[in-house]
Amino acid sequence: MSLELKGVSKIVEGQMHIAPTDLTLENGTMNVLLGPTLSGKTSLMRLMAGLDVPSEGRILWNGKDVTGMRVQDRGVAMVYQQFINYPSMTVYDNIASPLKLLKVERSEIDRRVREAAEMMKLTPMLERKPLELSGGQQQRCALARALVKDAGLVLLDEPLANLDYKLREELRVEIPKIFEASGAIFVYATTEPEEALLLGGNTATLWEGRVTQFGPTPQVYRQPVDATTARVFSDPPMNFLQISKTGDRLMFGTGQSAPATGRLADLPDGRYTAGFRPNHLEILQHAPDALRFTATLTVTELTGSETFVHLDHHGARWVGLVHGVHDLAIGEALDVWLDPRHVYIFGEGGELIAPAAYALAA
Repeated sequence: MSLELKGVSKIVEGQMHIAPTDLTLENGTMNVLLGPTLSGKTSLMRLMAGLDVPSEGRILWNGKDVTGMRVQDRGVAMVYQQFINYPSMTVYDNIASPLKLLKVERSEIDRRVREAAEMMKLTPMLERKPLELSGGQQQRCALARALVKDAGLVLLDEPLANLDYKLREELRVEIPKIFEASGAIFVYATTEPEEALLLGGNTATLWEGRVTQFGPTPQVYRQPVDATTARVFSDPPMNFLQISKTGDRLMFGTGQSAPATGRLADLPDGRYTAGFRPNHLEILQHAPDALRFTATLTVTELTGSETFVHLDHHGARWVGLVHGVHDLAIGEALDVWLDPRHVYIFGEGGELIAPAAYALAA
């Protein structure tokens, strides 16, 4: 079982919503669509589901062209960010509703409903109405209704975005287990890199309607093909710095330079963009050969066990995520340190030239 998108694009009123896309999703896989708001995640899901028809290209399900097939005739289930339940029905009847429409036998409906309810931990609530449930339980009900259809393709469009932190964390752990039990192709849209890493499977990064990379989630995270993918798969976004290399020196364009040691020594002379994630900036301990920068502190944010430091480095905005709570003065000059092993090197066109050494060793 597989879903294939071949040259699929979507143009609305002359604007490209989805650039020509080739994508193959295999049976029994969890596939995450990761990108900021308006990057094309929902548009791509609607094309997969059959809710929209592509402007160009074909959609194949198990090798069969289903491009023009109605969504009702496909084995598809979809759960939205704004979960929907029928308030006048019990949880049991909500879950059973798609099976009743398909005129499935009563005994089979009962079996599937109770199986889905058990999977979603809703068995004690089957006779309640949705408004008697917590927000997390209501979302579980919507998920159970999607799963009970035995759909080969389950699309989840930011299904946890409106839940509180505790419920999100709980369901993030449960969804991969549900996926494993169902055996369907799951597609999960999110704006959060952390959520993609927690869910695992494969990740497609999206930017302005274009899939920039698709592959196993850890690989896409550690070895982004370009600066755009690296920016998408980092929260806060990856920091960037224009550099040049001449001989055995790296020049940072602000009168600063450092020896080109380790992997950086092998770079040909020329201009590059260095990228590094916020958690790799240090303000206290640092590696012996760490690169040193002086930046102006503009904002601090305390998260309890960590501190976000927002920096201005000669006009470039950086963010560092450092361990512990630090009493720092806004506007002060702050020395920050960066281990060269954590630096990605991108070409002038944004293409990845050299991944960080830690990413290759992971």
